[in-house]
Amino acid sequence: MSAEYVDPRIEATAEGLRIRHYYLPFGDKRVRWEEIRAVGRVEVGALHGRLRIWGTANPRYWANLDPGRPRKKVGFVLDLGRGVRPFLTPDEPEAFEVALRAHTEAPVEERPAPIL
Repeated sequence: MSAEYVDPRIEATAEGLRIRHYYLPFGDKRVRWEEIRAVGRVEVGALHGRLRIWGTANPRYWANLDPGRPRKKVGFVLDLGRGVRPFLTPDEPEAFEVALRAHTEAPVEERPAPIL
């Protein structure tokens, strides 16, 4: 598998992550690999992000726009050492995790999903 990852909402390159449609109305968020302190791999459920296509009900997390999120089962929470943690649901979670592990030494751990 490649260490690069691209889907319509997330792009992982040698420079870092580009999270599309993160800010209102449609601004992208860029995250350098060295900013990532830890990554939580979570199971997406009804109260845990599946029905949240954008934003959050929990001020500690923010989900980028992803109209396909209701059909997804795996998400990732990025700890950037700030108050708000990005919540991502890549189209191909395994390939996304390979890209994360290739570019950052931050641990990727199974965690309970936040209520979003």
